[in-house]
Amino acid sequence: MSRAPLPLPVSLDPANPLPLHAQLREALRRAILDRRLPRGARLPASRVLAADLACARGTVVLALEQLVAEGYLTARPGSATRVAATLPDDSVPSAVRPVGASVAPVPNLSRRGAGLTATPRQRYMAGSTAPDAFALGRPAPDAFPYAVWARLLQAEWRHGPVEPPDPRGSPALRGAIAAYLAQARGVVCEADDVIVTAGIRQSLRLLAELLLDPGETALVEEPGFPGIAQALANAGLRPVPIPVGPGGLSASRAALLAPGARLAVVTPAHHYPLGHTMSLENRLDLLAWADSVSGWIVEDDYDGAYRYAGRPLAPLRALDRSGRVIYVGSFSKLLLPALGLSYLVLPRGLVAPVNQALAEIGPAPPGIGQWALARFIEDGHLAGHLRRTRRLYALRQEALVEAAATFAADVIAVDPMEGGMHLIARPGPVWGPSLTDAAAAAALGRAGISAVALSAYHAGVPEPGLLLGYAAVPDRAIAPAVRRLAETLRQML
Repeated sequence: MSRAPLPLPVSLDPANPLPLHAQLREALRRAILDRRLPRGARLPASRVLAADLACARGTVVLALEQLVAEGYLTARPGSATRVAATLPDDSVPSAVRPVGASVAPVPNLSRRGAGLTATPRQRYMAGSTAPDAFALGRPAPDAFPYAVWARLLQAEWRHGPVEPPDPRGSPALRGAIAAYLAQARGVVCEADDVIVTAGIRQSLRLLAELLLDPGETALVEEPGFPGIAQALANAGLRPVPIPVGPGGLSASRAALLAPGARLAVVTPAHHYPLGHTMSLENRLDLLAWADSVSGWIVEDDYDGAYRYAGRPLAPLRALDRSGRVIYVGSFSKLLLPALGLSYLVLPRGLVAPVNQALAEIGPAPPGIGQWALARFIEDGHLAGHLRRTRRLYALRQEALVEAAATFAADVIAVDPMEGGMHLIARPGPVWGPSLTDAAAAAALGRAGISAVALSAYHAGVPEPGLLLGYAAVPDRAIAPAVRRLAETLRQML
């Protein structure tokens, strides 16, 4: 016998400027994360919930569809809506841990395990799941077509798996990705060249173990995302940071600093975190370097789709004539962080070896959602979403630059970038040397502002600054958040 649905601890405020469906979504999400709604709990029917909250049923349906799309709820035709058994994030505050909950013993880690946990996550990912401005790597939740996505997911659930599990990913999704990349990014490839993965770090580890021997050298950008170097190190390689200038990574400089390297991981379209675009000269030099050493280039097309001055630049892969570039992309920053799907586009010569390796190590990436994503791409929803969000993010970047100049010019200096989803706040004229960007980021976090220290992205001598993501911040919230940021920093001076 199924249990009665739980009463929901939520209420709506018509005077709140936030739309009612957004209020309901956030209240339910917080109740799930705080465990007031336990995993597997059954929710009331949408009609009952609408009557209890004195709102339109459409308001409830939209909020529930958004939470289903984000992975907090599950819904199948003919069955009740329930809290998901596995949540997209488990950031439950310690203050709400049940009294008497057991505490797991501290494990004795291996040397490899100690290395995996040596870099504190909060140094460079503190804003990745925070709900406030200015979290990094988060697309705009108010711009995503939840109703379309929920309909496609429901259709996938109705029909069930149409293909057996494939360690390379769904053939339908791989075909859709190949067609999209050829049209939108100039990457000519076949479905067989595409591998669906769970993230760039998983992809890097596979490639590192397949292409290089333990102890060999790999080039990484300096500054750069620390997770890249960590993934390579975990695979037994020796990552060597190469300083990045305005034209991107220089192959000639890399040859001097790491003469034996045979792998380079770069972000040519929009360097992370500085935002530089790799020059044509450096691109051609890097391709020539890879050819000369029989090496490989992993091109992380980070934010390549988001360029606000003209069309997005052609990827490095489009210039490759020797089959040395492995192209990497992700849907998490384009669509939903909870989607968790990335992909590799392999040179033809690597297709068979990678397929063999995947068949040996498995398992296949999560299958649920791949068919829906394939339809989402094929039906033109991805292209439409990118058109809308390019305009939206350009306006939000402009609003952040203007707010910083108006309300915080004494403590930070924020210049626009030609693309991407974040900006760098450099120290302003009153920001003295005694204030580190790490201390500033920590203080801002306590004030409800998500900022990440630029110094955390440097392996060598750091430069101070704060990374501010703007894509997920509603327009009306940007100026108040900047004012709060400025007030917090002034109190530290």
